[in-house]
Amino acid sequence: MITTITLNPSIDRRYFIQDFRTGQMFRTTEYEDTAGGKGLNVTRVVHLLGSPVIATGLLGGKSGESLEEKLNQSGITHSFLKINGETRTCIAILSGAEQTEVLEPGPYVAEREVDTFRMHYDKLLERASVVVASGSMMRGMPVTLYRDLINKSKEKGIPFLLDTSGQALMEAIEAGPSFIKPNKEELEAASGILLKDDQDMIRAVDTLFRGKVETVMVSLGGNGALFLHEGSYYRVRIPKVLVKNPVGSGDSTVAGYAVGLEREYSFEKRIALAVASGTANAMEEATGHVNPDQVVNLMKQITVEKM
Repeated sequence: MITTITLNPSIDRRYFIQDFRTGQMFRTTEYEDTAGGKGLNVTRVVHLLGSPVIATGLLGGKSGESLEEKLNQSGITHSFLKINGETRTCIAILSGAEQTEVLEPGPYVAEREVDTFRMHYDKLLERASVVVASGSMMRGMPVTLYRDLINKSKEKGIPFLLDTSGQALMEAIEAGPSFIKPNKEELEAASGILLKDDQDMIRAVDTLFRGKVETVMVSLGGNGALFLHEGSYYRVRIPKVLVKNPVGSGDSTVAGYAVGLEREYSFEKRIALAVASGTANAMEEATGHVNPDQVVNLMKQITVEKM
């Protein structure tokens, strides 16, 4: 069972407005809302790929109830801790090729609620084979929380995949997560190295993560990805595709990697599934959505080269 953690979930509302400009009033009949947060994007893709998954995190208020109902409608198993605060709402306005986002920070969570979640997480680990944690944390959560969750997982021998950034990521590195996925910009900021080519990225990854993380993926968008795994580097190249909506492709990539790990695929097949899942998401209108047949087709077109 793959367990996904979303520590700051949201209701994601998308409005489609032609010729959007600030300072004007617009009406739209085209909009959608989904259960959002990076971890829930991962959850949906794992579910679509056919692997068993349970989503957890913290939810509160009417927005939290709405989010749970959306997961129920999708047939996704979940076990969230209820808190006093109201789950956030995030808004995206899509106009032509541009997207404007308004992201709420999320509720403030009390220390006792964090402690209760730790106990809730311990129980979920009893049936977990892989843990995936993605995204930001709620206000009030200690910056070391991901590190603590990783340590609990490692005590039970369960791989822990982490997709976050900033200080939370750097704290978590000390616990040795099984997998992390910085993008080029995040790696550049963390290392202080100007990344002009693969060799620069290798130098930055070596400086920050070698000997601390089993697998590091540097996502390069349409240019594929670079992986460090158990001391060796791999370069992944992807076919050219028609991109409709790249939002959620990173989360879909993590989902594919988790599924490959849960199914005990070879490393090369695992990263092909990961990158194919991310690419397939970009070909869909919806965020955090893949066509499983398309994923299988893309895997055949992806090249994995050991450097």
